[in-house]
Amino acid sequence: MSSSTLSKDSLNTLSSLSAGGKTFHYYSLPKAAGALGDLNRLPFSLKVLLENLLRNEDGLTVDRSHVDAMVQWLETRTSDTEIQFRPARVLMQDFTGVPGVVDLAAMREAVKNAGKDPALINPLSPVDLVIDHSVMVDKYGTPSAFSDNVAIEMERNQERYEFLRWGQQAFDNFRVVPPGTGICHQVNLEYLGKTVWQKEVEGKTLAYPDTLVGTDSHTTMINGLGILGWGVGGIEAEAAMLGQPVSMLIPEVIGFKITGKLREGITATDLVLTVVEMLRKKGVVGKFVEFYGDGLKDMPVADRATIANMAPEYGATCGFFPVDDQTLTYLRLTGRDEALLELVEAYAKAQGLWREPGHEPAYTDTLELDMGDVEASLAGPKRPQDRVPLKNMKAAFELLMETAEGPARQQESRLESEGGQTAVGVDDSYHHPASQPLEMNGEVSRLDPGAVVIAAITSCTNTSNPSVMMAAGLIARNAVAKGLKTKPWVKTSLAPGSKVVTDYLKVAGLQEDLDHLGFNLVGYGCTTCIGNSGPLPEAVEKAINDGDLTVASVLSGNRNFEGRVHPLVKTNWLASPPLVVAYALAGNVRLDLSKDPLGTDREGHPVYLNDLWPSQADIAEAVEKVKTDMFRKEYGEVFEGDEIWRSITVPESKVYEWSGQSTYIQHPPFFDGMGAQPEPVNDITDARILALLGDSVTTDHISPAGSFKPDTPAGQYLQARGVAPKDFNSYGSRRGNHEVMMRGTFANVRIRNEMLDGVEGGYTRFVPTGEQMAIYDAAMKYQEQGTPLVVIAGKEYGTGSSRDWAAKGTRLLGVKAVVAESYERIHRSNLIGMGVMPLQFPDGVDRKTLNLTGEETISIEGLAGDITPGQTLTMTVTYTDGSTEACELTSRIDTANEAVYFQHGGILHYVVREMLKSA
Repeated sequence: MSSSTLSKDSLNTLSSLSAGGKTFHYYSLPKAAGALGDLNRLPFSLKVLLENLLRNEDGLTVDRSHVDAMVQWLETRTSDTEIQFRPARVLMQDFTGVPGVVDLAAMREAVKNAGKDPALINPLSPVDLVIDHSVMVDKYGTPSAFSDNVAIEMERNQERYEFLRWGQQAFDNFRVVPPGTGICHQVNLEYLGKTVWQKEVEGKTLAYPDTLVGTDSHTTMINGLGILGWGVGGIEAEAAMLGQPVSMLIPEVIGFKITGKLREGITATDLVLTVVEMLRKKGVVGKFVEFYGDGLKDMPVADRATIANMAPEYGATCGFFPVDDQTLTYLRLTGRDEALLELVEAYAKAQGLWREPGHEPAYTDTLELDMGDVEASLAGPKRPQDRVPLKNMKAAFELLMETAEGPARQQESRLESEGGQTAVGVDDSYHHPASQPLEMNGEVSRLDPGAVVIAAITSCTNTSNPSVMMAAGLIARNAVAKGLKTKPWVKTSLAPGSKVVTDYLKVAGLQEDLDHLGFNLVGYGCTTCIGNSGPLPEAVEKAINDGDLTVASVLSGNRNFEGRVHPLVKTNWLASPPLVVAYALAGNVRLDLSKDPLGTDREGHPVYLNDLWPSQADIAEAVEKVKTDMFRKEYGEVFEGDEIWRSITVPESKVYEWSGQSTYIQHPPFFDGMGAQPEPVNDITDARILALLGDSVTTDHISPAGSFKPDTPAGQYLQARGVAPKDFNSYGSRRGNHEVMMRGTFANVRIRNEMLDGVEGGYTRFVPTGEQMAIYDAAMKYQEQGTPLVVIAGKEYGTGSSRDWAAKGTRLLGVKAVVAESYERIHRSNLIGMGVMPLQFPDGVDRKTLNLTGEETISIEGLAGDITPGQTLTMTVTYTDGSTEACELTSRIDTANEAVYFQHGGILHYVVREMLKSA
């Protein structure tokens, strides 16, 4: 149905309420319960979905059967019913937003070429795009680092920003938050989110839950404010903004009961890493998680948002917190209008969406955590769910070294460092045969295994939380008072998700102490958390390479996958901001900070973490300095930008004027030759295996976002067009150019293709000749021969970011299907959205039981004809000796809508064809 018409409302639920001196209409859940039965024990998140169905009932995409299925869920606590969810709005960041706007521009071109009005392609729902992924940590540790990095960012990204400025004027309902403002999820939490949305429809002011989808997996952060939303691929978000509903099965909902309180010295970061570990073990992929229990009573929204932010890391679609007094407290603190607060409270209470003490909804399954059991923790070295207690960090890293280099060399290093950790010899205890001499700024030292070469206070996960940010500042103050300094090899950075953080750190007098330790402001954006850590000092890079050293980063982020933070940093540890500061002082992760000194004071006495850690009372006193006026000041002109942004001029045109000379923005080939009707789907015959991959292959492995080298296919392409390596920027910044992104698909420096022995990086074997070559080069050779391709993988394929280029690149390389043991939710959906079939091995069958080497050919039967959700297909493997083996595969097209999208070659193709039909 159109969002500009009222619901058919077959249950007669339309009601009204007054708030802030105004009358609002709404579709009443209590009235629906009068006809449907008691809905009180329905999880809060499903109540939001139910309201969405009531409000959008049109007899076509939503009818009474969908409403009844929500009620039946209470009996079975699971469902196989597909529903159509219509979010109130869409959130984008620039790495996914630029290719999204490129797609919209290409769709306008396709509509124009079909003889129709290009303006048919226009967002129907409000869209906010926040430019936050482009700033890099080129400069650090100086007062001018921020201004220098912004200037470099604007120079590097001029073409991209001109393109976004064009989009800002060409499309309706499309706003852009300029660079240098903040991180999209923190801006969403502190400013954009309303908790209750309102809209004029047929002369009535409708009130309804604020809901959204976002083109970043951490969109779930807003769940902490009682707003239901989650990450989707860019292609699904584009369809949503063009009026296409989000197709989904009514999810299972896992209840996570929280009780007790955090102990002294334990942070929200420690809490979230514990929650991630517990929920990963539980198994919640594709499910909603909802938090309940009396522990929520005193849990501030900032802590809730930290937990909700990492829903992708624990695998859930969302991590939802219901509305209560804490919600209102946060909305008031961040400067939302009192009229909105009145509406939020009145609406939530009228709808049964307000959390009441002791209320426990019905859940599919539950688990429980007493916050008093949480201990100081990090997570790593390469997965967010691998929590390591702080006291075990030394042992964990030494085990890593032993695993990597064997017990003999490890024993040698232990003998050399016997005598334990003393304050005077703290550096000597890290000596190892691989250690390398290091000279920086005239200071001679040594780089050892475990050296912390990056210490980054980064990411909306934690910089949105004043308690951990103030704790980091207080540790810095205490360290400076004792004369401690950051080790010279540590690249330090502070990149908050909003300017408000800078305001309150300055008012508290803590920014100066952070600056003293090198944690100067480097930018307002994602930086290190998404791989924009920038270069390491040349001397450090040389030492790492010369000694083949296993070094570390410590960051307050949410992702630490291999090759993500920096290509030379093999181990990456997620930690709270105060622990980031502590490890910058220690300079190495090979110590037990719970009992070993991290340095010495001016008199040579050992200084321990406990000597620096602030009390809860000290932190609370600092947090009191966070004031509403700070939010109102910083968000008062949030869409304005600086003088450089405002000076960007663009042509006023409905259709984008593509430039063949651009290396950032190119017309994508997705709609080339698209007919009015989709081509028939055929079986896959005699396909070659492009890559044979293991477990936990992430979207970072498939489509990296970070830097790349001159000798890569992407590097060679840019150099051939006159781009010097220093101007490559990153893969993420080049996502508007399919030529770069195709060449970067499966190009992560840490990906391991099992077709090759002991080789890391984006390589494969071109089977007809036996040559090892870049995956892109092999794919192009196969395309020349007309050979279809498949990718074979293990468990949790596509873990991580909602990165649509991981699916787009896969399609452009000629891959027809991916066969894996299991999938993460967003990437599975993205593959379908690009016309690539996701298939799943049955239990007990995998690449190993089939003895696959990559030399085989693969045929898949059952695709020709009708595509139906969950259908069984047959895969036949033909080995090099001519023998064959067949096995059944399950299609991971899970819904009827997904089947339609796949048959059209992708969701955007379907949308364009439907618009052309109705025009």
